[in-house]
Amino acid sequence: MASADHLYVKAAADAWLRARGTQAGFDFVQPDGAPIGSVVDIQLPHRKLRVHLDQEVAPDWDAEHEPVLGVSVPVDSDTLIDRWYVHRIRLDSEGTARRVRIGTEAFARPTEWFALDECEITDRGLSTPAVERIVHARSAPPPTRWTPGKKQEESAQDVQAHELMRRVLYARRTVSTDLAEEVCREITELAGVSPQLQRRLDAARRSALAWVEKETEARRELFARLSQAVAAQKTGSVKAVLAEIKAGTRDGRSREEEHTVREASAYLAAADAAKLALLDTLLEEISSLPANADPWQLKSKVQALFQTATGIGKLGEHRQAQLTLWSTRLRYLPFPPRPVTPLSPQERMPPLQQVNRAHWKTRPCPQCGAERDQHCAIDSGPRAGRIRQAPHARRLNPVIDGLKEQKQHTAARAVWRAYDVPCPHCGQEAGAWCLTPGEPHSARSKQARKLTEQQEPRL
Repeated sequence: MASADHLYVKAAADAWLRARGTQAGFDFVQPDGAPIGSVVDIQLPHRKLRVHLDQEVAPDWDAEHEPVLGVSVPVDSDTLIDRWYVHRIRLDSEGTARRVRIGTEAFARPTEWFALDECEITDRGLSTPAVERIVHARSAPPPTRWTPGKKQEESAQDVQAHELMRRVLYARRTVSTDLAEEVCREITELAGVSPQLQRRLDAARRSALAWVEKETEARRELFARLSQAVAAQKTGSVKAVLAEIKAGTRDGRSREEEHTVREASAYLAAADAAKLALLDTLLEEISSLPANADPWQLKSKVQALFQTATGIGKLGEHRQAQLTLWSTRLRYLPFPPRPVTPLSPQERMPPLQQVNRAHWKTRPCPQCGAERDQHCAIDSGPRAGRIRQAPHARRLNPVIDGLKEQKQHTAARAVWRAYDVPCPHCGQEAGAWCLTPGEPHSARSKQARKLTEQQEPRL
């Protein structure tokens, strides 16, 4: 495993989930002291995925998380038969980037690989296009076989009972409460089943009804969370819950549920419209700034621009182009040191603490006569002749004055920016943007650097 594969997995999964309105937590856990990066835990709102990138940690198929195996992690045939399928992950190199692909492996089937955009998170966990085909193939009733000269061992009622139990399992696999309730009704109407099979059939019905009740309550809570998020105007939560509802309510929605979804969609549309209006205002303000405006002011406005654009569903080509333009221009602006606010007299440190010892020890003391590299001595009183903890002011003040002068000289250096000079390439005057989609022309930047090196005074 490449040392940074766990970081690529985190970045790709985070971008994929955010695009679907879902936020997740990521943790590089180290079970039993495994090296960091062997396992990546992805905590979704109602379930957890555990990605095993190597063989350091054995998958736990009975834990609360769903294992996703790297290509080098083995899985036995019994597990494939019991679970119907397992998911795998691999990272393909494309230039300097690593692309994540998800595979679905089933017993006696080759692993099918898909891009992340082709995958979904449903109530049963991570799902790929292959999962539906596998579940359907495993859930469909087997064809009736007839063997010449051999008496059929099962009655028609027993065959139907087996089919009903398979349909119960299929309903749970596909998270279809309507199908589960329908099968339960058919179970109660079926008569003539053998006693042993009837006990299994009754147990399957009780389990299915309990599951339906649990799913119904979870669904009720899900729509209640959506209503609460809309009432609290929590846009991020509304997007996450709405995406979860659209992925998990495959049986259709009731009139009340449709009303809740429409309210949430209208709220998101209004929130996006308000943010777009603010974004247009900011774009207008920043476009009116001259090219030689204060870089720190420009950077602050560009940051506000991108913060406003975050989370908007559709920006439009023009707005997206404007954001790209300002992001590019910002990268080519030189940023002089921020102006330092003078300290108040109460905040100033004593001169002795501002001057390094190596500075003042390079000169003798005119007051006590201490030589270079020697400490000053107390020159009066009962402790005369003993070493002072700090040098005399007459020895220290010239050093302080010299340091101040040096700092003032450094601050006075003229720094020319590209937009402070006319462009020799496109003819734009000083203070006007070059006729390019982003950065200034190189000839203009070279002219500014030359003036800075020559310390030409700025106009």
